[in-house]
Amino acid sequence: MKESSRKQGAPSPCAACKLLRRRCAEDCVFAPYFPADEPHKFASVHKVFGASNVNKMLQELPEHHRGDAVSSMVYEANARVRDPVYGCVGAISSLQQQIDMLQAQLALAQAEVVHLRMRQLSSTGNYNTSDTASPSSRGRQPHHAKSHFNMDMAVEEANMDDSFWP
Repeated sequence: MKESSRKQGAPSPCAACKLLRRRCAEDCVFAPYFPADEPHKFASVHKVFGASNVNKMLQELPEHHRGDAVSSMVYEANARVRDPVYGCVGAISSLQQQIDMLQAQLALAQAEVVHLRMRQLSSTGNYNTSDTASPSSRGRQPHHAKSHFNMDMAVEEANMDDSFWP
């Protein structure tokens, strides 16, 4: 740990104890998860959840789950600071909207591939079905069969940065 300039040999307090302006004990529950060099982590968690609630949550969990819990709290707190109304749900909804839009674009692209393959098969299938086709039939221009798909749809691209919620 870093050395404190006040007392030689004493470790510097964790980010939580610095923000709360208290002495950081050796058994501080915050110290392993909120190091002094990352004060923004605890600041956002404290702003959203409160130090007392974070302390209670961490003490109720087994030590091997605390790191994951702190990561989740930091993520949720940062999302709530960015979007105070919807927090993580807003981010998840926005990502779901992007997934839906991309799946629709993929379906259109796949339909276009099928359309082009059908057109190619119908134009080559009528005249070049065997190697024994007559030379006169090989020289003919293939006629284009009427499409089985109406691909004249226009897809409006949504702005990916638009929020899902108005």
